[in-house]
Amino acid sequence: MPGRKRKVPISVYLAPDIMATLSDYAGRREQPLSLIAEAAIASFLSPDDAERREAVVAKRLDQIDRRLNRMERDIGISVETMAVFIRFWLNTTPALPEPAAQAARAMVGKRYEAFIAALGRRLAQGPKLRQEIVEDVGESPGREAMSDS
Repeated sequence: MPGRKRKVPISVYLAPDIMATLSDYAGRREQPLSLIAEAAIASFLSPDDAERREAVVAKRLDQIDRRLNRMERDIGISVETMAVFIRFWLNTTPALPEPAAQAARAMVGKRYEAFIAALGRRLAQGPKLRQEIVEDVGESPGREAMSDS
C-alpha cells in the first residue's frame, strides 16, 4: 500500500478506572481500544475544540435562558392571579359583624387545612393554571372584554 502512513506506537499509563471506562466504551462500540484512544487524543488536541466547547456552553446557556423566561412568565401569572383574586375578594366580601367575625376566626384552621388539601390534589393531578391560560392573548376574539373585568 504505497502512500499510506504507518501509525506510530506509543505506551501510555492509565489509571485502572480510566482503563476500565475506555475498555467498556470500546466494547460497546465494538471498536479497538487504540482507535478510541486515538480519536479522544485527536479531539483533545483539535484547534476547534475550544469552539466546540463554546458552542456546547452557548447551547446550554440558551436552554437556561428559555427556562428562566418561562419561570418569569409563570411567576408573573401567579402574581397577577393572586392580585385579581384579592381585588375580587375585597370587592365582593363585606366585613363581618363582630359576633360573626369571632365565629369565622374559630373556623380558620379547618378552612385552611381544607384549602391546603385541595391545593395538594390540584398540584398532584390537575392541569396547571399556566397550561390552561392561552399563551397568545390575541388567539381568540373577546379576550379583551374578559381582561377588563
